[in-house]
Amino acid sequence: MSSPQGAENRPTTRVRPYALTSGRTEPAVVLPMEAVIETVSYTAHLEWPAGDLRTEILRLGTHRLSVAEIAAYLGRPLGMVRVMIGDLVVGGIVRVHSTLTEQASYDERRSLMERTLRGLRGI
Repeated sequence: MSSPQGAENRPTTRVRPYALTSGRTEPAVVLPMEAVIETVSYTAHLEWPAGDLRTEILRLGTHRLSVAEIAAYLGRPLGMVRVMIGDLVVGGIVRVHSTLTEQASYDERRSLMERTLRGLRGI
């Protein structure tokens, strides 16, 4: 899988993950790492300072990537990215597409895990 445009050229930052999440470690919504994220409103980033990580999440969300893929492209900890995406979901800026329900079979779960691993290896 090729990198969405610009992901490999992102600037590095010295801000600690806990500073970006205000010390929170759990997202405001249920957010599995395999859930696909879709950007709904791209105009929210206009209020944010230049280089804001949320803008990058919105850009990647236009490609309908999983939470894990977004974290990998950003080179950031999965937990931190989950918290930030959760905030964007609560704000109505991104939408979460569930991949499985509670009634999913063993085969459906296994297939999802295999697809997720293939995608992560392709990054």
